[in-house]
Amino acid sequence: MISLKTAPEAYVDPLSLPGSPNWSGYEDAISGGTGMGAALLNSAIITVGSVICLIVIGSTAAYVIARRSGKLSNGLYLVFLLGIIVPWELGLVPLYIAMREAGLVGNLIGMIAFYTGLFMPLTVFLYTGFVRVLPRDYEEAAQVDGASQLRTFLRVVMPLLSPVTGTVAVLTGLFVWNQFFTQLIFLSGTENITAPVAVYALASANVQEWNVIFAAVVIVVAPIVAFFVFAQRTMIRGFSGGVRG
Repeated sequence: MISLKTAPEAYVDPLSLPGSPNWSGYEDAISGGTGMGAALLNSAIITVGSVICLIVIGSTAAYVIARRSGKLSNGLYLVFLLGIIVPWELGLVPLYIAMREAGLVGNLIGMIAFYTGLFMPLTVFLYTGFVRVLPRDYEEAAQVDGASQLRTFLRVVMPLLSPVTGTVAVLTGLFVWNQFFTQLIFLSGTENITAPVAVYALASANVQEWNVIFAAVVIVVAPIVAFFVFAQRTMIRGFSGGVRG
């Protein structure tokens, strides 16, 4: 409602319905000098790239952990669980130094690598719980027909993992898209700023223009809300399968 008002209306009576929709807030948000369009594209690249890497690497690692019994697999699983429990902020300073030395600060590839590592424990945890409840019959039949283990995983197991894959995509996509603190640290001052950082810069430059600020918020939130609404059933199915495991 605030985004569809003029600046004076938003300041005087922010909670009332707008008399007539005013779209100038959206025009100012897009052309406000913060590069909102480029920031949205950068956020999309980082989010999609991170989700793809998480699905590819996390599903493979979880399949090996779930199907190979032994101390090594159990130990690796516990290590991933510790990655969920231990606050990652404790290692922020050395991580920043390491990424700076590797030339990964200030670019999109570095952020994709960062989020892939950050959310890999959660991804492996979800995939492992789902793989453990899958029957081995289809895999054994494929291997009897001469399929390799990799081919069995790609052609037989991975299609069965579609519910938890949707869960991983929704959860990690939401987390990556909405991240502000890390993107401010690693991308601030570069041309690769993301949507949350662009909103922060826009809010700093337009302190009194609440219609412009909230219009920018709507622009940033709308894509990920639409994605969540579209994929929520898949996410719930993935959660139920993992819980049964």
